Order: sequence, then structure tokens, then C-alpha cells
Amino acid sequence: MKTILLGMLAIPVALIAAGTAKAVANLEKATFAGGCFWCMEHPFDALPGVVSVTAGYTGGQKKNPTYEEVSAGGTGHAEAVQIVYDPSKTDYGKLLDVYWRNIDPTTKDRQFCDVGDQYRPAIFYNTEEQHRTALQSKAALEKGRPFKEPVVTGIVPAGEFYPAEEYHQHYYKKNPIRYRYYRNGCGRDRRLKDLWGNTAGGAE
Repeated sequence: MKTILLGMLAIPVALIAAGTAKAVANLEKATFAGGCFWCMEHPFDALPGVVSVTAGYTGGQKKNPTYEEVSAGGTGHAEAVQIVYDPSKTDYGKLLDVYWRNIDPTTKDRQFCDVGDQYRPAIFYNTEEQHRTALQSKAALEKGRPFKEPVVTGIVPAGEFYPAEEYHQHYYKKNPIRYRYYRNGCGRDRRLKDLWGNTAGGAE
């Protein structure tokens, strides 16, 4: 009897495990650079369907770079975020909408008060489908942009993504006062409001 019961219990456990594996297999990732990665986590954390947001470095040549190396310049890396999401609950187009409205797409090698190619805005596509969607999204933005300056944000293939040090992960939660002080001092929200008006942030 015990053997039969154990066998019966094993069936739903196996089904749950199979369902979990399938769900994980269906997840996708998106990679965006938008200046300081502290400021790029919360907009995506707030989206339904987003499983995780990781701050890190990508787009450069140096393997396993440190924050000090990237922030000093010369590694080729940009501060970025990598988003893992469930495409059945949110799509790449929605992520792009949120991305655009959290950056200044009119500047090439800076974002707000942070200057240098390590703060460049860029969309790092992981698939050809993402590439096409990003190009279409940028073209639509250029056609209907609410500001005069051209859109100069790059769209480039994704390379190796290196997660940043743990103390950078979800900094806005760990150090909310310091985060808010930095964000306000950098003028990020003022500039976003100037660019995007009431759609700044793009999470609605």
C-alpha cells in the first residue's frame, strides 16, 4: 500500500516539475542600456510579466569587469539591465515603450548628468525578432516623437552580460534615500518630463 501511495504522489509532483520546466523554457530576456542602471530597474520591476531585472555591464571587451573599471571608462561596456520576462504576460514591444520613456534618446554618450560611453543609451537585441521590433519601434518614435531632436539611441547585437556587484542590485530598494538624492540631483525626472510629458516613465 505504501508503495502505491508513493507512486500516486509522485505523479502530480512530476507534472508540477514538468510544468515549471516548461514555464522557465518559455521565458525570454531583453537587454537595455539607459545610463545609470540604478534608475533602470524599477520601471521594469513594476511591469506584470517581468520575472527579474539584473543590473550589469555589456557591450565591451573586458571580461568580468568591475564597477570601478566600467565607471572609469575604457572597457567599452555600458551600464545596462537584463530583464527576464514571460512573453505570454508582456511583450518586447511593451518593454521598448517603457525603455524609451525612461531615457533621453537624443544624447549619444551620456544620460542626464552622467557623461561617457559607459552611460550610452542602447538596445541590445538578443534575437532577430527583437532586432526587427526595435527598429520598428525606433522608426515609429522618430516619426511621432514629442521633441525636436533626432533619436540617436543605438540598436546593436547583445553580447556577454556581466551582472554587477550585489550592492548595485535593486539599489533603489536597498538605499532609497541615497537613490532619490542621486536621481533628483542628476535631473533625470526633470529631463524625462521635458521630453515625454505625462507619458514619462511609460509604465501605465
